[in-house]
Amino acid sequence: MPFIHTEFPGLMIFEPIVFEDQRGYFFESYNEKIFASAGLNHNWVQDNQSKSCYGVIRGLHYQLHPQAQAKLVRVLEGSVWDVAVDIRKGSPTYAKVFGIELSDTNKLQLLIPKGFAHGFSVLSESASVLYKCDNFYSRECEGSIIYNDPVLQIDWKIPPGKMILSEKDKKHAGFADARNNFEFEG
Repeated sequence: MPFIHTEFPGLMIFEPIVFEDQRGYFFESYNEKIFASAGLNHNWVQDNQSKSCYGVIRGLHYQLHPQAQAKLVRVLEGSVWDVAVDIRKGSPTYAKVFGIELSDTNKLQLLIPKGFAHGFSVLSESASVLYKCDNFYSRECEGSIIYNDPVLQIDWKIPPGKMILSEKDKKHAGFADARNNFEFEG
């Protein structure tokens, strides 16, 4: 199977089969049958795409119930340090951080289940990120955690003087005070 299970329940890395030759490469970035054969039956309803320059940090973001979202994240161009934080109360990995480099070179994708905060930092000169969501965005259900929360101690792989954040991302609540209505359903 092209799925690598992490120690975080439900958080998986998808490694597509890539066919390369002198012309370039081809791969199926998503195939419903392959995902379904692994018990992953998401109904992807929205694709989001962003382009950012080196040093940009986006996150940590999530959608609360009833608009919670699972995401399938990949990089079309460049390289990012992708971060998922388990915010499901009662989970064996609650408040733990998972990080992985996603790039146009390694073609890895991260499947992030509902109940995780998500963010990334751009490691290359620029990066284009695409992610599928299984629920629609809702401003009322927006959740967020400050990128530099001392409890989480996330290493974004960017020197502090080179970090670029939106004004909104600089003002998020800390982990302990963030809105959260997720419970782990082992």
